[in-house]
Amino acid sequence: MTGIKTLPGSERPREKMIRSGAGSLSNAELLSIIINCGIKGESALSLASRVLAMDQDGLSGLMNCQPEELMKIKGIGEASACRICASAELGRRISAAAPVNRIRLDCPGAAAGAFMEDLRHLRKEVLCVAMINTKGEMIAKETVASGGLYSACANPREIFSTAVRKGAYAILLAHNHPSGDPSPSAEDISMTRQLAEAGKILGIVLEDHIIIGDGRYTSLKEMGIL
Repeated sequence: MTGIKTLPGSERPREKMIRSGAGSLSNAELLSIIINCGIKGESALSLASRVLAMDQDGLSGLMNCQPEELMKIKGIGEASACRICASAELGRRISAAAPVNRIRLDCPGAAAGAFMEDLRHLRKEVLCVAMINTKGEMIAKETVASGGLYSACANPREIFSTAVRKGAYAILLAHNHPSGDPSPSAEDISMTRQLAEAGKILGIVLEDHIIIGDGRYTSLKEMGIL
């Protein structure tokens, strides 16, 4: 038997990707996931290796392949050939795409500006988290909790889960005070310190916690709490 299912669980491409990320897979393993299934006596991984060997340029040779060329390989049907060509075209388009202009959150003022208009007029507390890369750029943001008039509750799992999935270097918290006064409460300070400790365990820096008022803000980092 030569199917992928005969491999140890730790060596199967899909399981390996889920456990360690796509970057841990070889070209053949990535391609085998696109091919999806093998044929009698030959696994998708073996088929992928033969596809890569069809052109002397290897992986880059797929950029110019047409489905009908791939279908000449035994075991590569129309569906697999189209998936391979579609994946190669997506890769080409991603490479050619213009870089995304990301907001830099490299100072409290910039961080407050990124959240001010979203939060300043809300009548209940909302807690948001921004994911930050090593350049100080925001790569994503999301609302993680929405509370009553004066409180928002969140647990570390909700706050750090997206950051972990996106490989963020750091996070920044922002929440509003519906009263318009951005002075931190004792609960704000306690929560910030707890989350900073949780971030250390995960290897994710809590860069700052911004409290938004009505046109005003407070940075707990500037206050020396972080």
